[in-house]
Amino acid sequence: MNTDLLAIALLAGAANWAFRVLPTLARTDRLTPGGLLERFLSATGPAAIATLFVAAVLPELSGGKGWPLPFVVGTLVVLAAWGTTRSVVIATLAGAVLHGATVWALG
Repeated sequence: MNTDLLAIALLAGAANWAFRVLPTLARTDRLTPGGLLERFLSATGPAAIATLFVAAVLPELSGGKGWPLPFVVGTLVVLAAWGTTRSVVIATLAGAVLHGATVWALG
């Protein structure tokens, strides 16, 4: 594994972690309905999906010799899970698991 890919994976993981943890640390009982912070917190789920999407597509865009199948499978699973459940958590987890499983299966 080259260091660029490792750095991107660590940055994507840190951003995803921050999107998950920071809303739990915020005092949501003091939020103004429709306020800026409430809108920001409601956008963290889609932002987490976008972070994982960028981490999945970046190796393909940077000229890697990787197979595009894991990216396609992960993206389709996220879209299907979101379309059926409307749950960001389920869509994110399903896409990440199937992307990883496809990478593993391809060796």
